[in-house]
Amino acid sequence: MADVNRGNRPLSPHLTIYRPQLTSMTSILTRITGNAMLITALLIVWWFLAAATSAEYFDTVNGVLTSWFGDLVLTLSLLGLWYHTLAGVRHLIWDTGRMLDVPMAEKLGMAALIGSVVLTVLTIIII
Repeated sequence: MADVNRGNRPLSPHLTIYRPQLTSMTSILTRITGNAMLITALLIVWWFLAAATSAEYFDTVNGVLTSWFGDLVLTLSLLGLWYHTLAGVRHLIWDTGRMLDVPMAEKLGMAALIGSVVLTVLTIIII
């Protein structure tokens, strides 16, 4: 039988009392970066198709991708690639049954965030 006192209970946590955890935010960010890398892949395919089509079309596409906006998009894509890679390593660690307690999970999340920024800067410096 249905609970007759159902109207007096909250059905889910309200936004004013719910604090997002770092692990949930990094999980959402992993999904976002995965989808963003698909868009980056399409940009790279566009660049290769332009190279195969004609010199004029390649100059146009290359101009877009090497402009300040293209540099920004590709730098953010690199950041997303590094973050997604480190988050994948974090999940591989979790798949072994290690570091599943909340303090270690949060440390791994912060390591993925900080590591992705550091590796992005190092990649830009090296390249």
